[in-house]
Amino acid sequence: MDIKNKSQFIEYFSKGIKNQNNLKIGVEHERFLFEGENKKRISYETLKKLFENLKVNGWEPLYEKENIIGMQRDNQQITTEPGLQCELSGAPLENIHQVCSESSKFLKEIETASKGLNINTVSIGFDPFNNLSDIPQSPKSRYKIMTKEMPKGGKQSLEMMYRTCGIQINYDYTSEENFEKIFRLGNYLTPLTIALYSNSPFESGKPVGYYSYRNKVWQNTSRGGIMPIAFEKVNFEKYFDHVIAYPILFAIREKNYIEPNGQPFKDFILGNFANLKDEASLQDFETHLATIFTEVRLKQFIEVRSLDACDWECLCDGPAFFTGIFYKGLDEAFEIAMKWKKENVMNAYLESPKKGLETELEGKKLHEWGNIFFDIAKRGLVERKQVNSKGNDETVYLKHVENVIKNKKNRAQLLLDQYKKTNNLDFFKNEKENFNYSGF
Repeated sequence: MDIKNKSQFIEYFSKGIKNQNNLKIGVEHERFLFEGENKKRISYETLKKLFENLKVNGWEPLYEKENIIGMQRDNQQITTEPGLQCELSGAPLENIHQVCSESSKFLKEIETASKGLNINTVSIGFDPFNNLSDIPQSPKSRYKIMTKEMPKGGKQSLEMMYRTCGIQINYDYTSEENFEKIFRLGNYLTPLTIALYSNSPFESGKPVGYYSYRNKVWQNTSRGGIMPIAFEKVNFEKYFDHVIAYPILFAIREKNYIEPNGQPFKDFILGNFANLKDEASLQDFETHLATIFTEVRLKQFIEVRSLDACDWECLCDGPAFFTGIFYKGLDEAFEIAMKWKKENVMNAYLESPKKGLETELEGKKLHEWGNIFFDIAKRGLVERKQVNSKGNDETVYLKHVENVIKNKKNRAQLLLDQYKKTNNLDFFKNEKENFNYSGF
Protein backbone atom coordinates (compact mmCIF):
# COMPACT_ATOMS: atom_id res chain seq x y z
CA MET A 1 0.00 0.00 0.00
CA ASP A 2 1.56 3.24 -1.14
CA ILE A 3 0.70 5.86 1.44
CA LYS A 4 2.75 8.99 1.89
CA ASN A 5 4.31 9.18 5.35
CA LYS A 6 3.14 5.67 6.16
CA SER A 7 6.31 5.17 8.16
CA GLN A 8 5.39 7.84 10.72
CA PHE A 9 2.22 5.97 11.63
CA ILE A 10 4.06 2.68 11.98
CA GLU A 11 6.72 4.45 14.02
CA TYR A 12 3.92 5.46 16.40
CA PHE A 13 3.65 1.79 17.46
CA SER A 14 7.44 1.39 17.64
CA LYS A 15 7.61 4.26 20.13
CA GLY A 16 5.47 2.16 22.48
CA ILE A 17 8.25 -0.42 22.89
CA LYS A 18 9.42 -0.65 26.52
CA ASN A 19 12.45 -2.05 28.27
CA GLN A 20 11.95 -5.48 29.83
CA ASN A 21 12.65 -3.99 33.24
CA ASN A 22 10.07 -1.23 32.87
CA LEU A 23 6.87 -3.07 32.01
CA LYS A 24 3.70 -1.57 33.44
CA ILE A 25 0.08 -2.63 34.00
CA GLY A 26 -2.87 -0.28 33.56
CA VAL A 27 -6.49 -1.01 34.39
CA GLU A 28 -9.59 0.84 33.17
CA HIS A 29 -12.81 -0.08 34.90
CA GLU A 30 -16.37 1.11 34.38
CA ARG A 31 -19.19 1.39 36.91
CA PHE A 32 -22.93 1.92 36.67
CA LEU A 33 -24.25 4.69 38.93
CA PHE A 34 -27.84 4.41 40.14
CA GLU A 35 -30.23 6.69 42.01
CA GLY A 36 -30.81 5.19 45.43
CA GLU A 37 -33.03 2.16 45.62
CA ASN A 38 -35.04 2.81 42.46
CA LYS A 39 -32.13 1.64 40.29
CA LYS A 40 -32.62 4.40 37.73
CA ARG A 41 -29.39 5.66 36.20
CA ILE A 42 -28.22 8.97 37.61
CA SER A 43 -28.76 12.22 35.75
CA TYR A 44 -26.02 14.41 34.34
CA GLU A 45 -26.79 17.00 37.03
CA THR A 46 -26.13 14.42 39.75
CA LEU A 47 -22.93 13.35 38.04
CA LYS A 48 -21.69 16.94 38.02
CA LYS A 49 -22.28 17.12 41.78
CA LEU A 50 -20.32 13.90 42.24
CA PHE A 51 -17.43 15.34 40.26
CA GLU A 52 -17.57 18.55 42.30
CA ASN A 53 -17.29 16.52 45.52
CA LEU A 54 -14.21 14.70 44.20
CA LYS A 55 -12.19 17.92 44.04
CA VAL A 56 -11.31 17.55 47.72
CA ASN A 57 -9.25 14.47 46.75
CA GLY A 58 -7.16 16.41 44.25
CA TRP A 59 -9.23 15.66 41.15
CA GLU A 60 -9.44 18.50 38.61
CA PRO A 61 -12.31 18.85 36.11
CA LEU A 62 -12.08 18.15 32.39
CA TYR A 63 -14.36 20.12 30.10
CA GLU A 64 -15.78 19.89 26.59
CA LYS A 65 -16.86 23.46 25.90
CA GLU A 66 -19.02 24.35 28.93
CA ASN A 67 -19.74 20.74 29.95
CA ILE A 68 -17.71 18.91 32.58
CA ILE A 69 -17.00 15.45 31.14
CA GLY A 70 -14.48 14.00 33.56
CA MET A 71 -11.83 14.49 36.21
CA GLN A 72 -8.05 14.22 36.17
CA ARG A 73 -5.39 13.60 38.82
CA ASP A 74 -1.76 12.89 37.96
CA ASN A 75 -1.83 9.94 35.53
CA GLN A 76 -5.42 8.99 36.32
CA GLN A 77 -8.66 10.06 34.66
CA ILE A 78 -12.33 9.64 35.50
CA THR A 79 -14.46 9.91 32.38
CA THR A 80 -18.12 9.60 31.47
CA GLU A 81 -19.31 6.87 29.15
CA PRO A 82 -22.31 7.30 26.78
CA GLY A 83 -24.98 6.45 29.40
CA LEU A 84 -23.13 8.29 32.20
CA GLN A 85 -21.31 5.18 33.33
CA CYS A 86 -18.21 6.22 35.24
CA GLU A 87 -14.77 4.96 34.17
CA LEU A 88 -11.46 5.15 35.99
CA SER A 89 -8.46 5.03 33.68
CA GLY A 90 -5.72 4.04 36.08
CA ALA A 91 -2.07 4.99 35.98
CA PRO A 92 0.60 2.66 34.51
CA LEU A 93 1.72 0.70 37.56
CA GLU A 94 4.48 -1.77 38.37
CA ASN A 95 2.57 -4.59 40.03
CA ILE A 96 -0.84 -5.95 40.99
CA HIS A 97 -0.51 -4.76 44.57
CA GLN A 98 -0.50 -1.20 43.25
CA VAL A 99 -3.28 -1.91 40.76
CA CYS A 100 -5.58 -3.32 43.42
CA SER A 101 -4.78 -0.55 45.88
CA GLU A 102 -5.51 2.08 43.22
CA SER A 103 -8.95 0.58 42.55
CA SER A 104 -9.71 0.40 46.26
CA LYS A 105 -8.75 4.04 46.80
CA PHE A 106 -10.87 5.16 43.86
CA LEU A 107 -13.98 3.31 45.04
CA LYS A 108 -13.58 4.70 48.54
CA GLU A 109 -13.35 8.19 47.08
CA ILE A 110 -16.53 7.58 45.08
CA GLU A 111 -18.22 6.42 48.28
CA THR A 112 -17.25 9.59 50.13
CA ALA A 113 -18.17 11.85 47.22
CA SER A 114 -21.57 10.13 46.90
CA LYS A 115 -22.68 11.02 50.43
CA GLY A 116 -25.81 13.12 50.30
CA LEU A 117 -26.37 12.36 46.60
CA ASN A 118 -28.15 9.01 47.05
CA ILE A 119 -25.88 7.23 44.55
CA ASN A 120 -25.44 3.46 44.53
CA THR A 121 -23.33 1.29 42.26
CA VAL A 122 -23.59 -2.31 41.09
CA SER A 123 -20.61 -4.29 39.83
CA ILE A 124 -22.00 -5.98 36.73
CA GLY A 125 -21.35 -6.07 32.99
CA PHE A 126 -24.86 -5.27 31.73
CA ASP A 127 -27.43 -2.95 33.30
CA PRO A 128 -29.98 -5.41 34.74
CA PHE A 129 -32.61 -2.80 35.53
CA ASN A 130 -33.02 -0.13 32.84
CA ASN A 131 -34.26 -0.21 29.26
CA LEU A 132 -32.32 1.62 26.57
CA SER A 133 -34.95 4.35 26.25
CA ASP A 134 -34.73 5.15 29.98
CA ILE A 135 -31.00 5.87 30.08
CA PRO A 136 -29.75 9.49 30.12
CA GLN A 137 -27.07 10.48 27.64
CA SER A 138 -23.69 12.06 28.14
CA PRO A 139 -23.25 15.54 26.60
CA LYS A 140 -19.99 14.47 24.90
CA SER A 141 -20.04 15.33 21.18
CA ARG A 142 -18.34 12.08 20.20
CA TYR A 143 -21.13 10.03 21.72
CA LYS A 144 -23.76 11.91 19.75
CA ILE A 145 -21.93 10.98 16.56
CA MET A 146 -21.42 7.38 17.71
CA THR A 147 -25.12 7.06 18.62
CA LYS A 148 -25.93 7.91 15.02
CA GLU A 149 -23.17 5.96 13.28
CA MET A 150 -22.54 2.82 15.34
CA PRO A 151 -25.88 1.05 14.65
CA LYS A 152 -25.05 1.03 10.92
CA GLY A 153 -22.52 -1.75 11.46
CA GLY A 154 -23.93 -3.68 14.43
CA LYS A 155 -27.53 -4.17 15.55
CA GLN A 156 -26.73 -4.01 19.28
CA SER A 157 -24.24 -1.14 19.15
CA LEU A 158 -26.45 1.18 21.22
CA GLU A 159 -26.96 -1.53 23.82
CA MET A 160 -23.19 -1.71 24.03
CA MET A 161 -22.80 2.03 24.45
CA TYR A 162 -25.50 2.64 27.03
CA ARG A 163 -26.08 -0.63 28.89
CA THR A 164 -22.66 -2.28 29.32
CA CYS A 165 -19.66 -1.90 31.61
CA GLY A 166 -16.34 -3.65 31.21
CA ILE A 167 -12.76 -3.94 32.38
CA GLN A 168 -9.79 -3.21 30.14
CA ILE A 169 -6.28 -4.27 31.08
CA ASN A 170 -3.30 -2.64 29.37
CA TYR A 171 0.09 -4.26 28.81
CA ASP A 172 3.42 -3.11 27.43
CA TYR A 173 5.47 -4.85 24.76
CA THR A 174 9.26 -5.08 24.43
CA SER A 175 9.56 -5.53 20.66
CA GLU A 176 7.51 -6.04 17.52
CA GLU A 177 7.81 -9.81 17.98
CA ASN A 178 6.70 -9.50 21.61
CA PHE A 179 3.70 -7.43 20.49
CA GLU A 180 2.71 -10.17 18.05
CA LYS A 181 2.79 -12.87 20.72
CA ILE A 182 0.78 -10.90 23.31
CA PHE A 183 -1.70 -9.62 20.72
CA ARG A 184 -2.36 -13.01 19.14
CA LEU A 185 -2.42 -14.89 22.45
CA GLY A 186 -4.82 -12.34 23.95
CA ASN A 187 -7.20 -12.95 21.05
CA TYR A 188 -6.89 -16.74 21.20
CA LEU A 189 -7.65 -16.62 24.94
CA THR A 190 -10.77 -14.47 24.47
CA PRO A 191 -13.23 -17.41 24.86
CA LEU A 192 -11.52 -18.37 28.14
CA THR A 193 -11.48 -14.75 29.30
CA ILE A 194 -15.23 -14.47 28.70
CA ALA A 195 -15.95 -17.74 30.51
CA LEU A 196 -13.81 -16.90 33.55
CA TYR A 197 -15.10 -13.34 34.01
CA SER A 198 -18.76 -13.59 32.96
CA ASN A 199 -20.85 -11.28 35.11
CA SER A 200 -23.91 -10.17 33.15
CA PRO A 201 -26.69 -12.80 33.22
CA PHE A 202 -29.67 -10.40 33.60
CA GLU A 203 -31.64 -8.03 31.43
CA SER A 204 -34.79 -6.10 32.43
CA GLY A 205 -34.85 -7.69 35.87
CA LYS A 206 -34.61 -11.37 34.88
CA PRO A 207 -32.20 -13.96 33.47
CA VAL A 208 -31.43 -13.35 29.81
CA GLY A 209 -30.08 -16.80 28.89
CA TYR A 210 -26.38 -15.85 28.82
CA TYR A 211 -23.68 -15.83 31.47
CA SER A 212 -22.12 -12.83 29.73
CA TYR A 213 -24.84 -10.95 27.95
CA ARG A 214 -22.42 -8.04 27.71
CA ASN A 215 -20.13 -10.10 25.51
CA LYS A 216 -23.05 -11.32 23.41
CA VAL A 217 -23.97 -7.67 22.82
CA TRP A 218 -20.39 -6.80 21.95
CA GLN A 219 -20.35 -9.59 19.37
CA ASN A 220 -23.17 -7.73 17.63
CA THR A 221 -21.44 -4.37 17.83
CA SER A 222 -19.94 -2.31 15.06
CA ARG A 223 -16.13 -2.24 15.01
CA GLY A 224 -15.88 -5.08 17.54
CA GLY A 225 -15.07 -8.80 17.59
CA ILE A 226 -11.78 -10.61 17.10
CA MET A 227 -9.58 -9.09 14.40
CA PRO A 228 -9.01 -11.61 11.59
CA ILE A 229 -5.32 -10.69 11.50
CA ALA A 230 -4.97 -12.26 14.96
CA PHE A 231 -4.89 -15.64 13.20
CA GLU A 232 -1.96 -14.67 10.95
CA LYS A 233 1.60 -13.53 11.31
CA VAL A 234 1.24 -9.90 12.24
CA ASN A 235 3.49 -6.88 12.71
CA PHE A 236 3.00 -3.14 13.18
CA GLU A 237 2.59 -2.54 9.45
CA LYS A 238 -0.05 -5.23 9.04
CA TYR A 239 -1.97 -3.87 12.04
CA PHE A 240 -1.79 -0.39 10.55
CA ASP A 241 -3.03 -1.59 7.15
CA HIS A 242 -5.94 -3.34 8.84
CA VAL A 243 -7.15 -0.50 11.06
CA ILE A 244 -7.04 2.22 8.41
CA ALA A 245 -9.70 0.28 6.49
CA TYR A 246 -12.16 1.04 9.31
CA PRO A 247 -14.42 4.05 8.70
CA ILE A 248 -13.34 7.06 10.70
CA LEU A 249 -16.05 8.18 13.12
CA PHE A 250 -14.85 11.74 13.53
CA ALA A 251 -11.92 14.14 13.38
CA ILE A 252 -11.31 16.98 15.82
CA ARG A 253 -10.31 20.46 14.69
CA GLU A 254 -10.17 23.39 17.11
CA LYS A 255 -12.25 21.37 19.59
CA ASN A 256 -14.98 20.79 17.00
CA TYR A 257 -16.00 17.31 15.83
CA ILE A 258 -16.09 16.80 12.06
CA GLU A 259 -17.90 13.82 10.55
CA PRO A 260 -16.46 11.98 7.54
CA ASN A 261 -19.67 10.30 6.36
CA GLY A 262 -18.37 6.75 6.44
CA GLN A 263 -15.02 7.25 4.74
CA PRO A 264 -12.17 4.94 5.82
CA PHE A 265 -9.18 6.37 7.64
CA LYS A 266 -7.08 5.50 4.62
CA ASP A 267 -8.83 8.28 2.67
CA PHE A 268 -7.99 10.69 5.47
CA ILE A 269 -4.31 9.78 5.24
CA LEU A 270 -4.37 10.26 1.47
CA GLY A 271 -5.93 13.70 1.80
CA ASN A 272 -9.27 12.61 0.35
CA PHE A 273 -11.30 13.43 3.43
CA ALA A 274 -14.48 15.10 2.15
CA ASN A 275 -14.92 17.61 4.98
CA LEU A 276 -11.24 18.48 5.57
CA LYS A 277 -8.50 19.75 3.32
CA ASP A 278 -5.57 18.78 5.55
CA GLU A 279 -4.19 15.27 5.90
CA ALA A 280 -4.42 13.08 8.97
CA SER A 281 -1.99 13.69 11.81
CA LEU A 282 -0.66 11.28 14.40
CA GLN A 283 -3.20 12.73 16.83
CA ASP A 284 -5.96 11.88 14.34
CA PHE A 285 -4.59 8.36 14.12
CA GLU A 286 -4.54 8.01 17.90
CA THR A 287 -8.17 9.16 18.04
CA HIS A 288 -9.07 6.61 15.36
CA LEU A 289 -7.38 3.77 17.25
CA ALA A 290 -9.49 4.58 20.31
CA THR A 291 -12.70 4.11 18.28
CA ILE A 292 -11.91 0.53 17.30
CA PHE A 293 -13.54 -1.73 19.87
CA THR A 294 -12.12 -5.16 19.14
CA GLU A 295 -11.51 -7.72 21.90
CA VAL A 296 -7.80 -6.92 21.84
CA ARG A 297 -6.42 -3.73 20.33
CA LEU A 298 -3.12 -1.91 19.95
CA LYS A 299 -2.30 1.70 20.75
CA GLN A 300 1.15 2.23 22.28
CA PHE A 301 0.21 -0.64 24.57
CA ILE A 302 -1.93 -3.75 24.13
CA GLU A 303 -5.43 -3.65 25.57
CA VAL A 304 -7.39 -6.76 26.64
CA ARG A 305 -11.09 -5.86 26.60
CA SER A 306 -13.21 -9.01 27.16
CA LEU A 307 -13.82 -8.91 30.92
CA ASP A 308 -17.25 -7.99 32.26
CA ALA A 309 -17.25 -5.32 34.94
CA CYS A 310 -17.18 -7.03 38.32
CA ASP A 311 -15.85 -6.61 41.82
CA TRP A 312 -12.37 -7.53 43.03
CA GLU A 313 -12.27 -10.58 40.77
CA CYS A 314 -11.79 -8.21 37.84
CA LEU A 315 -9.95 -5.37 39.50
CA CYS A 316 -7.35 -7.63 41.12
CA ASP A 317 -7.61 -11.24 39.94
CA GLY A 318 -8.08 -10.45 36.24
CA PRO A 319 -4.96 -8.30 35.93
CA ALA A 320 -2.99 -10.81 38.00
CA PHE A 321 -4.01 -13.71 35.75
CA PHE A 322 -2.93 -12.03 32.53
CA THR A 323 0.17 -10.41 33.99
CA GLY A 324 1.56 -13.79 34.98
CA ILE A 325 0.91 -15.11 31.47
CA PHE A 326 1.96 -12.13 29.34
CA TYR A 327 4.98 -10.97 31.31
CA LYS A 328 6.52 -14.29 32.37
CA GLY A 329 4.68 -17.23 30.81
CA LEU A 330 4.25 -15.85 27.29
CA ASP A 331 6.33 -18.32 25.28
CA GLU A 332 4.81 -21.38 26.95
CA ALA A 333 1.25 -20.07 26.63
CA PHE A 334 1.78 -18.91 23.03
CA GLU A 335 3.08 -22.33 21.97
CA ILE A 336 -0.04 -24.00 23.37
CA ALA A 337 -2.56 -21.59 21.84
CA MET A 338 -0.98 -21.50 18.38
CA LYS A 339 -1.90 -25.16 17.93
CA TRP A 340 -5.59 -24.22 17.99
CA LYS A 341 -7.45 -23.87 14.71
CA LYS A 342 -8.99 -20.53 13.82
CA GLU A 343 -12.47 -21.97 13.29
CA ASN A 344 -12.39 -23.67 16.70
CA VAL A 345 -11.34 -20.47 18.47
CA MET A 346 -14.08 -18.51 16.70
CA ASN A 347 -16.73 -21.12 17.54
CA ALA A 348 -15.68 -21.06 21.19
CA TYR A 349 -15.71 -17.26 21.12
CA LEU A 350 -19.30 -17.18 19.87
CA GLU A 351 -20.46 -19.89 22.29
CA SER A 352 -18.68 -18.82 25.49
CA PRO A 353 -21.13 -16.03 26.49
CA LYS A 354 -23.88 -18.67 26.69
CA LYS A 355 -22.06 -21.88 27.63
CA GLY A 356 -19.35 -20.37 29.83
CA LEU A 357 -16.81 -22.83 31.19
CA GLU A 358 -18.57 -25.75 29.50
CA THR A 359 -17.67 -24.36 26.08
CA GLU A 360 -15.50 -26.76 24.08
CA LEU A 361 -12.26 -25.76 22.42
CA GLU A 362 -9.96 -28.24 20.71
CA GLY A 363 -11.46 -31.22 22.53
CA LYS A 364 -11.32 -29.68 26.01
CA LYS A 365 -13.84 -27.70 28.05
CA LEU A 366 -12.77 -24.15 28.85
CA HIS A 367 -12.46 -24.97 32.56
CA GLU A 368 -9.85 -27.58 31.57
CA TRP A 369 -7.94 -24.99 29.58
CA GLY A 370 -8.38 -22.71 32.57
CA ASN A 371 -6.39 -25.13 34.71
CA ILE A 372 -3.54 -25.14 32.21
CA PHE A 373 -3.30 -21.37 31.87
CA PHE A 374 -3.87 -20.79 35.57
CA ASP A 375 -0.78 -22.85 36.27
CA ILE A 376 1.22 -20.75 33.80
CA ALA A 377 -0.10 -17.52 35.34
CA LYS A 378 0.70 -18.61 38.89
CA ARG A 379 4.23 -19.68 38.05
CA GLY A 380 4.72 -16.41 36.19
CA LEU A 381 3.66 -14.33 39.18
CA VAL A 382 5.95 -16.31 41.48
CA GLU A 383 8.82 -15.62 39.11
CA ARG A 384 8.04 -11.88 39.14
CA LYS A 385 8.77 -11.74 42.90
CA GLN A 386 6.63 -8.66 43.47
CA VAL A 387 6.01 -8.68 47.23
CA ASN A 388 3.78 -6.32 49.27
CA SER A 389 4.32 -5.05 52.83
CA LYS A 390 2.81 -8.27 54.23
CA GLY A 391 5.26 -10.45 52.33
CA ASN A 392 2.64 -11.69 49.85
CA ASP A 393 3.53 -12.03 46.18
CA GLU A 394 1.00 -11.37 43.40
CA THR A 395 -0.38 -14.94 43.48
CA VAL A 396 -2.57 -13.84 46.41
CA TYR A 397 -4.84 -12.17 43.83
CA LEU A 398 -5.58 -15.41 41.97
CA LYS A 399 -8.04 -16.71 44.56
CA HIS A 400 -11.16 -15.86 42.59
CA VAL A 401 -10.09 -17.32 39.26
CA GLU A 402 -8.75 -20.40 41.05
CA ASN A 403 -12.17 -20.95 42.65
CA VAL A 404 -13.96 -20.39 39.33
CA ILE A 405 -11.86 -23.06 37.65
CA LYS A 406 -12.00 -25.49 40.60
CA ASN A 407 -15.77 -25.24 41.02
CA LYS A 408 -16.51 -24.83 37.29
CA LYS A 409 -18.73 -21.90 38.20
CA ASN A 410 -18.20 -18.23 37.30
CA ARG A 411 -19.68 -15.18 39.02
CA ALA A 412 -22.66 -15.06 36.66
CA GLN A 413 -23.63 -18.58 37.71
CA LEU A 414 -23.40 -17.58 41.38
CA LEU A 415 -25.71 -14.63 40.68
CA LEU A 416 -28.18 -16.93 38.95
CA ASP A 417 -28.13 -19.22 41.99
CA GLN A 418 -29.07 -16.19 44.09
CA TYR A 419 -31.87 -15.28 41.71
CA LYS A 420 -33.36 -18.78 41.98
CA LYS A 421 -33.75 -18.27 45.75
CA THR A 422 -35.55 -14.92 45.53
CA ASN A 423 -36.88 -14.66 41.95
CA ASN A 424 -35.78 -11.03 41.92
CA LEU A 425 -32.63 -8.88 41.95
CA ASP A 426 -32.98 -7.47 45.45
CA PHE A 427 -29.85 -9.33 46.53
CA PHE A 428 -27.64 -6.83 44.73
CA LYS A 429 -25.76 -4.77 47.28
CA ASN A 430 -24.32 -1.34 46.95
CA GLU A 431 -20.69 -1.50 45.86
CA LYS A 432 -19.63 0.84 48.65
CA GLU A 433 -20.55 -1.77 51.26
CA ASN A 434 -17.61 -3.95 50.27
CA PHE A 435 -14.22 -2.39 49.72
CA ASN A 436 -12.00 -4.81 51.52
CA TYR A 437 -10.01 -7.35 49.60
CA SER A 438 -8.11 -10.13 51.29
CA GLY A 439 -5.03 -9.58 49.22
CA PHE A 440 -3.86 -6.38 50.81
